[in-house]
Amino acid sequence: MAKTMAPQKATGPALDPGLVRKLLTDMLLIRRFEEKAAEAYALGKIGGFLHLYIGQEAVAVGATSVLRGDDYAISAYREHGHCLAKGSDPKRMMAELFGRRDGLSKGKGGSMHLFDRSVGFLGGHAIVGAHLPLAAGAAFAIKYEARDAVVVCYFGDGAVAQGEFHESLNLAALWKLPVIYICENNRYAMGTSTERALAQTQIWKFGQTYGIRSEKVDGMDVLAVRRITDQLVAQARERHEPSIGKTHHAVWLEHGERNPGQPHLADPWRQQPGHCAQQGRLPCPVRPHERQPLARAHDEVRVGQDVARAVGERRAADVEGGWHRGHSS
Repeated sequence: MAKTMAPQKATGPALDPGLVRKLLTDMLLIRRFEEKAAEAYALGKIGGFLHLYIGQEAVAVGATSVLRGDDYAISAYREHGHCLAKGSDPKRMMAELFGRRDGLSKGKGGSMHLFDRSVGFLGGHAIVGAHLPLAAGAAFAIKYEARDAVVVCYFGDGAVAQGEFHESLNLAALWKLPVIYICENNRYAMGTSTERALAQTQIWKFGQTYGIRSEKVDGMDVLAVRRITDQLVAQARERHEPSIGKTHHAVWLEHGERNPGQPHLADPWRQQPGHCAQQGRLPCPVRPHERQPLARAHDEVRVGQDVARAVGERRAADVEGGWHRGHSS
């Protein structure tokens, strides 16, 4: 029978100062990168579609922090944060967004098709749910080659109604593949609430159908995401057993950025009663004072909010360099 647990919160002993600094730095790098990408998009320097990861940094950073260099990650089209967290060069990522030949995909992929084999990032994929079988395939290759690596596959709640979701879970369970499926659930997909789209709104429970371990965790809490992913990765690495994790987080931005001059349309999810935007608050995974364990760790290493921001700005220097190169072309 599939094992289930209550939503996980970060608890436990004092945290390692170096780990805390690394988690905060990586989240801030993603935040600064996305802010610069939005700025360039508004100036018309980035074409096509642009889906930002702002507000979800804790999921990618927390999950990736327990992976090894030979592990893989794969995502849908909101993949900037996953690619950065896996270790890709921010300069080459920004160059890709600008369509430059020195980009990760030589400027031919753009925002939705980042790919970096050197760090084990198997791409962003624009077709909803299409990458879920690819994750199972990569995990099958790992098992076939008798390695102990794992695959982490990120997807949104909008992919759950797709047939690929169920086919992938079934094969992963049947063949005992070392893959961890992580659903980043904002409850509205592109604009339709899960209550209107899914007969079973508790997405993590789908794992029970296939007899695989299922967990739900606060996607705004980097420490909780890290701890649960660590358990799921250990299970996949040691016993080649798949799992599914469901994170929940607040919606910070629209589904995608608009082309310059495109008229503004109100986001349907922001009009829903009880949405955090209606209450004048947006929880932030990066602000340490909103996450008490992280705040305590800040005190221990004497890294306050201003210092954390400064660390992020230093890491963002690479982002600035890539932005200026593209902006001047």
